[in-house]
Amino acid sequence: MQFETLQKDMIAAMKARDKARKDAISSLVSDVKKAAIDAGTRDDIKEELVDQVILKSLKTAKEQLDTCPDERTDLKEEYSFRYEVIKEYAPAMMSEEEIKSFLNENFAELIAGKNKGAIMKEVMPALKGKADGKTINMIVAKLCE
Repeated sequence: MQFETLQKDMIAAMKARDKARKDAISSLVSDVKKAAIDAGTRDDIKEELVDQVILKSLKTAKEQLDTCPDERTDLKEEYSFRYEVIKEYAPAMMSEEEIKSFLNENFAELIAGKNKGAIMKEVMPALKGKADGKTINMIVAKLCE
């Protein structure tokens, strides 16, 4: 995801007077800027950094939605809307089949050793931001049986 795209979408939401959407995108823009400053790349924000921040924000929004009490329907609606907006910008994740084929193509010799810890140590950096860690863990556990 390009940082400029986020900024343009935020401006479009402001012009459309869509406060809820603007707030959700604005928080993403703010988080990306903060992460860029922390990484020392304030002027040249890479797509990978933007994607990492979006995935982290998506996870946070999901946790808010899951932990919100059922009787607070107003908050549930707000968190749900925010989650859906962030989800629009999140990079597409690999499916289970794509992960399995990636592992079999690139890490066949490690999988043959059936050492789950060693496999995860090599696989996680290769799939960071491309696949969900829980899904990878589940697939590696099946392959090590």
